[in-house]
Amino acid sequence: MFKKDNFFVAPLAGITDRPFRAIVRQFSPDVSMVTEMISCHSLVASHKNCQRNFDTYESEGNIGAQIFGADAELMADAARILQDNGAKWIDINMGCPVPKVATRAGAGAFLMRDHKLAGEIMESVVRAVDIPVSIKTRLGWDDAHQDWTDLVDIAAGCGVKFVALHGRTRAAGYTGVAVHPNVSNSPIPIIANGDIQTMDNVKEMESLGYAGVMIGRAMLGAPWKLHELMGGVRPDDIGRIVLHHLDLVIDYYGVRAGVPLFRKHAAWYSAGLPGASAFRVAVNQITDLTELKDKISEFWGCVVKI
Repeated sequence: MFKKDNFFVAPLAGITDRPFRAIVRQFSPDVSMVTEMISCHSLVASHKNCQRNFDTYESEGNIGAQIFGADAELMADAARILQDNGAKWIDINMGCPVPKVATRAGAGAFLMRDHKLAGEIMESVVRAVDIPVSIKTRLGWDDAHQDWTDLVDIAAGCGVKFVALHGRTRAAGYTGVAVHPNVSNSPIPIIANGDIQTMDNVKEMESLGYAGVMIGRAMLGAPWKLHELMGGVRPDDIGRIVLHHLDLVIDYYGVRAGVPLFRKHAAWYSAGLPGASAFRVAVNQITDLTELKDKISEFWGCVVKI
């Protein structure tokens, strides 16, 4: 049976930032986590409009920093910066399907179409750092090109330590049901990603030869999900957790950016609860921090000092 070292929090763009990771750590202090993806160009240039370019990771436990890009040299430079900033390993994004990454930037999932460039990037990053390197990819570009095994073989030859494999193609995006092939013959460990929500799912992945599981969208509005999967109990003080998460977001981004950014989290936390639809409509109109805290306190019935 998988142990805590076999459970990972997936990188989710716009989600797995420092505040979200801090909330997850309250419930699962020992699991492995991956940052939201970081542009190698933005990181190397130290773009001030991207907060995560300045994160340090020494106090964040076992955390991998994910980078994306199509320039092998820049990817190596970015990996060095993240290593110096305390990342425990470097993850290379080879699966992001969004057009601005996978087509216009020639990065992310596009690297499933250009194995030569993918290999150059992997070799460059592995040589650049002293910490492990992983990749996160998909089954292939589309149903006609499910060549993930070729990319895994290249990764193994480049010195990549493990792979996270999302059970969909680039063309599928996040639609349909994830398909998880048997990976028992893989030359390096593979972590299963995609539609893993229950312990039965976890057991199935283990039977298919996976070395662990990576949980992504199942954690939206439920940062305790891994805690539950590992035998923990769902918390009963959700309102206070939501307010604490909001405080962390405001501390990190400031009020102006933090309030609108947090509205999606408030909506996810409320999913499935009575009155959630009206709550989401109300929250999406709020721009004032005190009003947002009041609305959250009212919805979850918690009394807090604002």
